[in-house]
Order: sequence, then structure tokens, then C-alpha cells
Amino acid sequence: MSTPDKPDNPTVQHDAQACRFTLWRGTHLSELDYDLVRAADGSMVMRTLHTGVPRPLQGQGIAALLVDAALAEARTRGWTVQPLCSYVRSHMRRHPQYNDLLAPR
Repeated sequence: MSTPDKPDNPTVQHDAQACRFTLWRGTHLSELDYDLVRAADGSMVMRTLHTGVPRPLQGQGIAALLVDAALAEARTRGWTVQPLCSYVRSHMRRHPQYNDLLAPR
């Protein structure tokens, strides 16, 4: 169970059934949507589809928090990641510690 967000301590929630990571700040919802596909070798691939942050929250690092939570989940579950979302793709390029999560093309 999570605690209410504080401005300096936002909480990212993962709804695995909806394939979505969310973060509420006041009345504004930010999200990262993904789907899971099975690769030819039987492994699971998280395909990041969309990252959205409402205009009043942009520039506060919220998209990065969502992506980091999604990548941490992928690492924990042994999934690779296919960054279809342009923000996730650029975030992964800027943070080479995630290179091992990239799904083969």
C-alpha cells in the first residue's frame, strides 16, 4: 500500500493488469503504458508504448521517475525492453546502465 504523494517524494504505482505505471500529483495523472509480448526464444519483452505527463507537471522529472520504475520492474522480472516510446528510447540512451535491458532487434 502506498502513502499519499508528497511534493518531494512522489510514488509511482504499477498496475500490472492494466500494463501501466502511474504517478498522481494533486489532480494530475502521469502515466507510462506498455504491453508484454513473448519473443521467439520464449522470453518476455516489455514494449513501452506511451509516456504522458500533463503540461503543469512537465519539467519536474516525472517522466524519468516513471521510466526508471518501469525499467526496474523489467529488470526484476527478467524482461527485456523494446522502447517504442521516444521518451523511453532517449532516456535509455542517456542512461547506459539500462543497456543490458534492450531487446534484440
